[in-house]
Amino acid sequence: MQHSPSGTAAPRPLIRLAAALALALLLAVAGSPATSPPAQGSPPVPSGGATSENGRGDAILNLFQWTWDSVAAECTSTIGPAGFGYVQVSPPQETIQGTAWWTSYQPVSYKIEGKLGTRAEFAAMVETCDAAGVEVIVDAVINHTTGADGGSGTGTAGTPYGIDDFPGIYGAADFNDCRTDISSYQDRYQVQNCRLLSLQDLRTGSEYVQNTLAGYMNDLLSLGVAGFRIDAAKHIPASDLAAIKAKLSDPNAYWVQEVIGAAGEPVQVSEYTGTGDVHEFDYARQLKSDFDGSIANLQRISNGKLPSAQAGVFVDNHDTERNGETMNETWGAKYVLANGETMNETWGAKYVLANTFMLAYPYGSPSVYSGYTFTDEDAGAPGATATSVPDANCDSDAWTCTQRWTEIQGMVGFYNTVAGTALTNWWDDGGNQIAFGRGDKGFVAINNTDSATTRTYSSSLPAGTYCDVVAASDCSETITVAADGTFSATLPAYGALALHVEKTSGGTTPDPDPGTDPVAGKVSASVHASTVLGQEVRIVGSVPELGGWQPASGVALDASGYPSWTGGVDLPAGTSFEYKYVKVDDSGAVVWESGANRTATVGADGTLALNDTWR
Repeated sequence: MQHSPSGTAAPRPLIRLAAALALALLLAVAGSPATSPPAQGSPPVPSGGATSENGRGDAILNLFQWTWDSVAAECTSTIGPAGFGYVQVSPPQETIQGTAWWTSYQPVSYKIEGKLGTRAEFAAMVETCDAAGVEVIVDAVINHTTGADGGSGTGTAGTPYGIDDFPGIYGAADFNDCRTDISSYQDRYQVQNCRLLSLQDLRTGSEYVQNTLAGYMNDLLSLGVAGFRIDAAKHIPASDLAAIKAKLSDPNAYWVQEVIGAAGEPVQVSEYTGTGDVHEFDYARQLKSDFDGSIANLQRISNGKLPSAQAGVFVDNHDTERNGETMNETWGAKYVLANGETMNETWGAKYVLANTFMLAYPYGSPSVYSGYTFTDEDAGAPGATATSVPDANCDSDAWTCTQRWTEIQGMVGFYNTVAGTALTNWWDDGGNQIAFGRGDKGFVAINNTDSATTRTYSSSLPAGTYCDVVAASDCSETITVAADGTFSATLPAYGALALHVEKTSGGTTPDPDPGTDPVAGKVSASVHASTVLGQEVRIVGSVPELGGWQPASGVALDASGYPSWTGGVDLPAGTSFEYKYVKVDDSGAVVWESGANRTATVGADGTLALNDTWR
């Protein structure tokens, strides 16, 4: 939700069952029948990250105004394979009618029925994304309902409403006593008790209101949602949010709060860290400032900001791309920022560089934004009507589909691979060229100038030939790193390169157990993996000989050299493929290793030796 200036728990596994009391409340309050939880135990798409409890990375993709059917399809085709751990979806509750995007932020009931799809479609989307290894975060609008400007009418699911009359949910007593708009952000009472942009401000200190809001969120948790982005959190006292979260069936559900901080104001970001993550708007502001000035300053971008473990970071979101507060995809000459400055078309490339940096630098939990193009800042999604939105179409220029960009997909894999490593080997020229490593797992270089640049970089990478994951998705662009970690490369104007140990032209990583000889075969595999009684390790992959990603058809490995598991398979010379290891127990239950898909190519002589360590 857009506001006037001045908007952690780690992501948790899916919660399948809501408390009976909360569901009963939802039935009475929202009028939406509870459905059975989606099926559990679906295997993830074989890719992903290495840090969060769901076995994948914690990178979030924010799909703004995508329908539930579109999100489901994208989870399977793109989001899961790219390695995103989470997808954030727009508010699912019933809202006022209208074509503008902000109508999605004016609730009239908590029925999961709206312009983006039905309750059944929402539940199916969550289940489909879960099967693809992607968990769902909901944008939760709990500060307000529609307001004075909305007057009265009928919601997108047919519910009648009035300014103080939301049947079965709220009446006049459920809103704060202040009935005027916020006029001063220096006044804590106004910020947290008066109306934001004429919207009816809920009395969130009331236990009834808290129970109602928790009931709505518990209903979503029962459908498999993993967590929430709390819209307009700054306008809700932190103690009220803590009380609402305590009423959730999973009080540890992922929780990131929109708190737009500004120096000198009475409501500060630090007040909200007790319940979860908080969006660090100053991070996005600095990205914009430094990419317009000197990116050498980014070496210390975390200074003076929230602790990394509690910071939700982004380059832009649905609000900031419209109000000009941060960088955004529309920084072409046609788009005029709120401060009156007109940007030129070169900001398209700088936007990609900013996302590259965010996914490479060790600070915060990153969210990549994917929306649609517009010239009118109020415009809804392409083709939106008062009560519906068409499915997103990435074949159309109207949708940005950032998640399909080669650079974004490559950097999500980079982010997952380097998780947990420190910033190393920083270099800058004092201006707009920087480079840095992530331990011995990855290295990135960024050229924020209008000329190509060639230099020799120093890294901590093992010797080898690496795929440049921002240049191409098929490893057609490679960089050779010498034994001392150095390499030479040319970066194009406003370009970057990124290397990591899970994307090498030979598909191999340094042998963790050189004393173990792999079993003979054209392609031999050796993986160092600990198991429990009853588990075996298999290698599965993208080619039929490796089961076509089906664990039951993968190649079982031999445990005679435990904890090294070895095996072999015949593949034609020159075959390029992706693969991962899985653990399978006697019941058939499958555990996928984390991290991006491994890649390899059989040598011209028809041989290849894979030496890996379970992730």
